[in-house]
Amino acid sequence: MSSIERIERGLATSTTRRSFLARVGRTAVALAGGGLVASVLAPERAEAHHICGHTYTTGSCPHPFAPHSRTDAWGYPVHPVYGYPVDDEGALYVSKRQMRRKVCQERVPDEYPKTDPTRYGGGWSRCCNGRIRHIQDCCSRHDRRINGDRAVRGYCYGRRKVFCITYQEYDVRC
Repeated sequence: MSSIERIERGLATSTTRRSFLARVGRTAVALAGGGLVASVLAPERAEAHHICGHTYTTGSCPHPFAPHSRTDAWGYPVHPVYGYPVDDEGALYVSKRQMRRKVCQERVPDEYPKTDPTRYGGGWSRCCNGRIRHIQDCCSRHDRRINGDRAVRGYCYGRRKVFCITYQEYDVRC
């Protein structure tokens, strides 16, 4: 058995099929195109990798716990782990005197004025840590995403393009 076959067998027994295929693909790219190309494809380099394996480069919407931009069903920020409501500073939300703006519809246009108006487009769901996580595109007519890259259409409607992403975590087991 060659050394490459031993490495592949070790990877296959110690990882999931998806991560194994990703590693094999990155290795092939590294051999063909050099280390620079492979390092760009590494998932830990993706700005939005925090959303349960989401490895595209669209960054999170403004959130007190960015890059963990978890929201409730109405678009307000919640704590990324415990799910309790938080204000714009990340403190437990207990009073209407605290500032608590909707992430996509209010925080994005306030902090990035050229994106106005923004609204949620579509989204997709995936299993993350045993629960369903719904990832949503926050869409605008701006030509650049939050991280400065060219905007892509994603799940946005009309002439809108993805500006940033956020997510909701459901209590539904998967």
